[in-house]
Order: sequence, then C-alpha cells, then structure tokens
Amino acid sequence: MRWINRRPGPVLATVLATLPFLAVLGIYMIGSEMRLAVNPSDKLLPAPTTILSTAERLLTEPDRRSGEILFWLDTWASLRRLFIGVLIASSLALVMGILIGMLPYMRAPFAPFVAVFSMVPPLAVLPILFIMLGLGEVSKVALIVIGIAPFLIRDMSQRVIDLPREQFIKAQTLGASSMAIGLNVILPQVLPRLIGAVRLSLGPAWLFLIAAEAIAADQGLGYRIFLVRRYLAMDVILTYVVWITLLAYLLDFALRQISKRAFPWDGESL
Repeated sequence: MRWINRRPGPVLATVLATLPFLAVLGIYMIGSEMRLAVNPSDKLLPAPTTILSTAERLLTEPDRRSGEILFWLDTWASLRRLFIGVLIASSLALVMGILIGMLPYMRAPFAPFVAVFSMVPPLAVLPILFIMLGLGEVSKVALIVIGIAPFLIRDMSQRVIDLPREQFIKAQTLGASSMAIGLNVILPQVLPRLIGAVRLSLGPAWLFLIAAEAIAADQGLGYRIFLVRRYLAMDVILTYVVWITLLAYLLDFALRQISKRAFPWDGESL
C-alpha cells in the first residue's frame, strides 16, 4: 500500500501528535541543565520545576498592594480586548464580504480599497491610533480590528464569488430578491467559512493585542510580559507565554467544536 493511502489509528495518531511537544520539552530541559550546570543562578533557561513553582505562585498568590491575583486580572483584560476586537472584525467581514461578493456595484469601489488597505502593516499605524484614539481600550481594540478585518473581508467576499452562479439564477427564477438571496442562499454557506477564517486570524489577533498592551497598558498579559522583562524574570515570562498559547488553543478548539455542531454538513469544519 502506498504511504499516501495509509492512515494512523487513534492511538498512534495521539502518540505522533505528542512527539513534537515532547521533543521541544526535552531540548529545553537539556539546554536548561547545561546552562544551570555552568551557572546555577542563570535566569535565561530556568528549570521546569522553577517554572512550575512560579506558575503556582502567579495563579494563587494575591498582590500585596491590591490584594487581587494579577494573573487573572491580566487574563480577563486581554481576553476582553481580544473578544471585542475579533467580534467587531468578524461582524464587519460578514456584512462587507457578502455585499462585496454579491453586488458588483459594491465590489467595484470596495474590493480594491480593501485589497490595498490589507497591505498596510497594522503595527505601523499603532502610533497613529494612540494619537487619535488615546492610550485606552479603544486604540487596542482598533488595532485588532484593523489587523484582521481586511483579511476576513477578502476571504468572505472571495467565498461568495466562488459560489455556483446556478444557485443565484435558480433563486431569482423562484422570485427571490437580492436580500433574500443574501440571507437564505449566501449566508448559510459562508458562516462556516467565517468561523474557519476567524480561527486562522486568532494568531495575528493575539500578536496585535500583545503589541498594543506592551506599549501602553496597565493590565494585560502583554503588559505583564514586557513589565518583568527588565528583571530578566524568564520564569514569569515563560509562564505567561505558555498560558497565552493554551488560551489560543482553547479558543481555536471551541470555534472548531462550534463549527462542527452548527454546520455538520460542512467538510471545512472538520
């Protein structure tokens, strides 16, 4: 049998999935032991036990001044900004993507504009956002929207354009209006694609969020990472990095499960 036709079973697939993570962990442990053997006070690669003890302290010990656990305050602040930004961007993408893909009079002016706007580096406009919108929550959310909305809009509009034209012709033959076609023919078919596109944009969304928090914030995961970097507190930084990665994976997993259950007929939701 050719290798292209061979598939691993559930157990083997699980083992194969864990191998890269174990390899990375093993390389880190070896590097940490080598550096600590030369310099026991080395901070660059703290031992895994040190990271675990730091994580336990961050997750449970309240701040001496405020009496609150800063780790959870940072997590809530970042998730709130991320959720609002992604929600606004995905809503814009759904509406604009359908209109641009469905209506030629919308496609003619807005498709080139969105294409050009999507080439603007979002981090390059961050100082402009801070000047125009201030250093508060609005500028951070706006950076997420600017960073991922153009990609989502282009993806949605192209998805609409790729739909078989026969569907539109049949709907018009049955007397459907443009709005009815958009709501009953296009919308159900692009919603699964929107969830998939949001999943792909979560990585850039986190990047823009961390960048904004690192520059101007008093709470947030990115703010805390850049605050402790001056002390070379790698155990704290690595704890936050692992936590951000875990949150991103859980969000991606949740979106995948939503897509599977809401659109079981869609092969792209698998």
